[in-house]
Amino acid sequence: MIKHKLRDFVVKNFYVPDAAVLREEDSLLDGGIVDSTGVLEIIDFIESEFKIVVEDQEMVPENLDSIANIAAFIVRKTA
Repeated sequence: MIKHKLRDFVVKNFYVPDAAVLREEDSLLDGGIVDSTGVLEIIDFIESEFKIVVEDQEMVPENLDSIANIAAFIVRKTA
């Protein structure tokens, strides 16, 4: 459910050359799908959609660089 919402958001709001081959573990930054501004858009989305606050020190690739990482981060924050 979380990964599905994230994937839908990414595909609808960013240029994804071939959404069919976008894997959950693919780097959104390295793949050129999002840039630093895009990361802020993703943060805004997850804060409003999942009712969490992303602290400054949590804004790292380990938490925000792929659909899988973002989903795991959300699960940790809402646990």
